[in-house]
Amino acid sequence: MGTFKIEGGHQLSGEITPQGAKNEALQILCAVLLTEEEVTVNNIPDILDVNKLISLLEDLGVKIRKKGKGSYTFKADDVNLDYLQSDQFKEDGRGLRGSIMLVGPLLARFGKGYIPKPGGDKIGRRRLDTHFEGFIKLGAKFRYNKEELFYGVEAKKLKGTYMLLDEASVTGTANIVMASVLAEGKTTIYNAACEPYLQQLCKMLNRMGTNISGIGSNLLVIEGVDALGGTEHTMLPDMIEIGSWIGLAAMTKSELTVKNVSWDDLGQIPTVFRKLGITIERKGDDIHIPAHKDGYEIQNFLDGSILTVADAPWPGLTPDLLSIILVMATQAKGEVLIHQKMFESRLFFVDKLIDMGAKIILCDPHRATVIGHNFKSNLKGTTMVSPDIRAGISLLIAALSAKGTSTIHNIEQIDRGYEHIDTRLRAIGAKITRV
Repeated sequence: MGTFKIEGGHQLSGEITPQGAKNEALQILCAVLLTEEEVTVNNIPDILDVNKLISLLEDLGVKIRKKGKGSYTFKADDVNLDYLQSDQFKEDGRGLRGSIMLVGPLLARFGKGYIPKPGGDKIGRRRLDTHFEGFIKLGAKFRYNKEELFYGVEAKKLKGTYMLLDEASVTGTANIVMASVLAEGKTTIYNAACEPYLQQLCKMLNRMGTNISGIGSNLLVIEGVDALGGTEHTMLPDMIEIGSWIGLAAMTKSELTVKNVSWDDLGQIPTVFRKLGITIERKGDDIHIPAHKDGYEIQNFLDGSILTVADAPWPGLTPDLLSIILVMATQAKGEVLIHQKMFESRLFFVDKLIDMGAKIILCDPHRATVIGHNFKSNLKGTTMVSPDIRAGISLLIAALSAKGTSTIHNIEQIDRGYEHIDTRLRAIGAKITRV
């Protein structure tokens, strides 16, 4: 188990460039299985979750060639379907949440897709019903081995249909879209997720030869085709990492510039940070955060009541940023209610922040009230364990702003989502060591 040692309380400065989007990468890399032709993907982040998926594709028989930093070509012209039934696949697939999105492309192109129950973050239940109900509506037969926790779907030929999703699941929508592109006829998906990363997937599939309309809305119409061709795709910057750097700048009273953020794809993110009192300046396609020497003040609602920050399907605020917003609020002037609607265990890391001196009331598994210190009382360094990716980066931000030295164990959770984070933080002045 890896460890970070952090000496907190130092101001940072300089520029930082966000990595390619983790959540987009997991979709795009699965989509390479839909064609036997070569697909080139650029701006792939060098992180554990993505590297695990690349290894899985290689074990499946996909020919992979690295062209340069973050740039790979993939050719799935000789896929080894026997690997899907192997003990090795059952072991490898469990360690990666995104492995579920292999099922849609495999089912579409080869008539069968299998997956062990995926692992990943300890943030509560994440249902897979949306994925498999969509496959069943397209004509697949579903089976589940309870003893081995192993899922399977099979179909001779998928047929397009209309479906209303029970929830606007991003990975569920992506999986069903990938299954639909090779189905016979037209598929209509209502209550579809419409995140920028899903829009990226749909645009890529259109370049490969299918016809998806309604991109960016919650109503997608997919015209199935017999085969898809190759393409080249470049991924967006990671919006969660962008939010992380904004939070880091505010908590450490640092002046930072976040480069090449793709402003038009950030949605509510700049607005929510401004409501928390953070000054965010647009400079071309960069975000500039000046040093908040006098702190930052949370706005109230127009009627004077305490601000509530809650997650919601796009174009609402992504749930992945709530942990970072919660940490920022600990040093703000004012109070805020954080409402994490999607996952019932994601706020359980607040006990670590309370140990550091933060004023937080955990109301229930989904809600926490934060009373900000306004920098009158610094957080204090402590020893912590990272429970998941987003809590891990939030604890790291807290440690960088705290007085004294902190130790964070289980940093593999942070490495799952953030590329060479210690190296990049040291480049802007952070005192962080990987043990």
